[in-house]
Amino acid sequence: MNQTDYIVIGSGVAGLRAALELARGGEVAVLTKDRIDESNTEYAQGGVAVALSDDDEMALHVEDTLNAGAGLCDESAVRVLVEEGPRYITELIDWGAEFDRKDGELSFTREAAHSRNRILHARGDSTGSEIVRSLLAHTRREPKITFLAHAATLELIVEGGRCTGVQYIDPNESLVREMRARAVILATGGAGQIYAQTTNPEVATGDGISMAYTAGAIVSDLEFVQFHPTVLSAPGAPRFLLSEALRGEGARLRNHAGETFMKNYDPREELAPRDIVSRSIAAEMNRTNSYWVYLDLTHLEADFLRQRFPKIHMTCLRYGLDLTKDQIPVSPAAHYIMGGVRTDTEGRTNLPGLYAAGEVACTGVHGANRLASNSLLEGLVFGARAGAAALEESSSFTLANLSEHEPIDISQSDWMFDPQTRYRVQELMWRKVGLIRHQDELKAALIELTDLAAQAYNSRTRNFATLARLITLAALWREESRGAHYRADFNDRNDTDWLVHSAQQIDQPIHGIPKN
Repeated sequence: MNQTDYIVIGSGVAGLRAALELARGGEVAVLTKDRIDESNTEYAQGGVAVALSDDDEMALHVEDTLNAGAGLCDESAVRVLVEEGPRYITELIDWGAEFDRKDGELSFTREAAHSRNRILHARGDSTGSEIVRSLLAHTRREPKITFLAHAATLELIVEGGRCTGVQYIDPNESLVREMRARAVILATGGAGQIYAQTTNPEVATGDGISMAYTAGAIVSDLEFVQFHPTVLSAPGAPRFLLSEALRGEGARLRNHAGETFMKNYDPREELAPRDIVSRSIAAEMNRTNSYWVYLDLTHLEADFLRQRFPKIHMTCLRYGLDLTKDQIPVSPAAHYIMGGVRTDTEGRTNLPGLYAAGEVACTGVHGANRLASNSLLEGLVFGARAGAAALEESSSFTLANLSEHEPIDISQSDWMFDPQTRYRVQELMWRKVGLIRHQDELKAALIELTDLAAQAYNSRTRNFATLARLITLAALWREESRGAHYRADFNDRNDTDWLVHSAQQIDQPIHGIPKN
C-alpha cells in the first residue's frame, strides 16, 4: 500500500474515532508503532467525565474545567467538549461499550476538582481498556479501514505547502516506505516517556508533536506537563498509576509519621487539582526527607475496594501490598501533556492536509492543567470532529501528480532509539524540567538538549530530543507559575503578562498567542 484516501497515525480513542468518521467517505489506513490496542487510552483507569447524571449540568462541567485550567482554557473549546460529550458517550454505549451500572442505571463517581459525580467507569478501573475494546470492535466491522501495526511513522511528507503523506517503517521488511493520502490525522497520544518517571506506556514518546513541528506546524503550551500525584512507588514495582478515583472514594494521603498533610497545603485537601496535590506531595517528601508518602484506604470497606478497583488491587497484591490492609507508597510521575500541535476545534493545524486530535493536539481545552477524566472525552469528541473536517475539506484533493519514491533499505539502528540519548534526555527532563523548575536548571538543560537533538543519528531519536528541547524552551519562556507549570523563581501567577498560549514554529522565535 503506497496510497490511500486518508491516513490516521495512532489507534487510541482519538485515532479510532477519527478513522470511523473518515470511513464514511474513503479508504483509511491506521498506522501504529506497536500493537493496535497499545495506547495511552488502554491504560486509562479513572474514567470518562460527562454531564449525563440527573444532578449534573453542562454549565457546571464547563465551570470545573475552566477552574482547573488556571485561566488558560479556551472557553469555546471547553464548550464543544462538554456540550457534545453526551452525544458521543451515548453513541459509544450504542456501539457496545459497557460502563458500570447500579440497579440498571449508569453509575457515576467523583474525582478531584469536579463539583458533581460525573465520572463513568468500566469494570471498576479499566475504563480506557473498555473504550478501546468497543471502538476496535466497531472499527473492525468497517471494511474501508485497514490497520498496519508495528509501523512506526518517522516523518510527515510535505509538498507544495501541504501534508500529503508519511514515511514509515515497513513492519515486514527493513524498509522505509512512503504512503500518500488526501489528509493525515495525527492521533499519536502523549509524551510521558520524555521523563524518567512516568505512568505512560513505552509508546508515549511524543513523536507526533516533533514530526508536526519539523513539518512546519505550530506547537503550543508544551510547558504544561501534568504530573499525576499518586503513582506506585514501591521498590521493585513499576510506576503504576493509582487512579484519581481512589481519592474520590475517600483515600487519604499520609506522611511517614502517619499524619494527614493535605490540609496544610490546600483547603480542598485530597480533592484539590492534580498540580496542587503533586506539588504538595513533593513538598512533604522534601520536608520529611523521604522518597514517598502513603495513600491510605484502610478505613474503607474491603469488599467495596476489591470490586471498585480490581485492577489496582491485583497489581498492588503482585508487589506485596494490599489496598484493604496496607498504606500504599506513592509519589508523582509525568502523566499528561496539555500542550501539543495547535489546532482549532475542528482539528485543523496551520499546515493544510494535517489534522490532529487527542493528547497530541492542543485545542486549548485543558488550559494549564487538565481536569481529571476529561481526556477520554476529548479523544472521542475531537477525534470525530477532526475526521469530519478532513473528510469534508480534502475529498476533492488529488494525488495524481505527486512524486514517487522507492523504498529505502535500512538497518535496525537506523530507526530504533539510541538508548544512551534516550536515557540522558529522560534524566535531564526529570531533574531539571520536572515538577518544580528554575531558570538556571532550565538554561543548562536547554543547552544540552539542543546538542543532543543536533547529534542524533536517526529521526526517531532526533524527534525525542527535539520535543524535550521544545518543552524546556517553553518552560524557560513562561516566567510565571500557572497550573502544571511551576517556577520556583517566578512562583506567582501573572495574568497581566502571561494570559497567553506559548507558540513555537520551526525557524521562528517562541511567542505568545492570546487565549480565546
